[in-house]
Amino acid sequence: MAYCGVASRRKAEEYIRSGMVKVNGVVVTKMGTIVTEADNVELNGKPVRIEKNKIYIMLHKPREYVTTVRDPQGRKTVMDLVQGINERVYPVGRLDYDTSGLLLLTNDGELAYKMTHPSYEILKVYVATVEGHPSQETIRSLESGIRIDGYVTAPAGVKVIEKYKDRTKLEITIHEGRNRQVRKMCEAAGHPVIMLKRIKLGCLSLNGLKSGQWRFLTQREIKKLKGMM
Repeated sequence: MAYCGVASRRKAEEYIRSGMVKVNGVVVTKMGTIVTEADNVELNGKPVRIEKNKIYIMLHKPREYVTTVRDPQGRKTVMDLVQGINERVYPVGRLDYDTSGLLLLTNDGELAYKMTHPSYEILKVYVATVEGHPSQETIRSLESGIRIDGYVTAPAGVKVIEKYKDRTKLEITIHEGRNRQVRKMCEAAGHPVIMLKRIKLGCLSLNGLKSGQWRFLTQREIKKLKGMM
C-alpha cells in the first residue's frame, strides 16, 4: 500500500492490523503479505492501485502544521499547503507540529520506504536554536551519542553557528530520524530546543524556498535522490 501511495508504511500497518485491508476478497491482518499486480487489493472496499504518474514535491513546512494527510483534531495539515495536485501524495517521514523546514511528499512508495528506512542512513540536517551555551564536552557527547528513550543515539554532526546572550544556534546532522530525536537529544544534554528547522534531506536543500511554499523536484534532483539508495 505504501508503494501505491495510499499511506505511509506506519499508517498502512495500522490499516492492516485493524482489518481494513483485503487481498482477493479475503481480510489480511498479517504483516509482510506478498502481493503482485495481478492481485486485487482493497482498503475499506476501495481498490488500491499503483500510481503510474510519479510525483515528487519539496515543501517548506511552517510551524503549527501536522505532517499527516488528515488530522482527527482538525488541525492544519501539510496537505492544506499543496493544492492543485491530481495525484494522491503523502509525506515522507515526519516533522513535528512545532518544527519547520524541508519535507518531501510523493506517491513513489519505493522511494519513500528507502528514504525512511534506517539502513539507508539518509542524512538530515537541522538548525536548532537551544537554551544556554553548550560546552565543548556537551557537544562531544551529542556527537558521539547520547542516551534518550533507553538507547544511545548514533554519532551525529554538531556545529555551533552562532551564540547569543542566553541561547545558541546549532547545526545538527543525523541519519536515524527517530521521533522528535533532535529535540530529545538537546533536552538530554541540558539545552532544550527553542526553535527547530530542517534545512537538508539527503541531497535536497531548501535553497530559498519560503515558508509555506512548495515546488516539484527537478529531474536532476530525482535522479540524485534515487542514486543515493
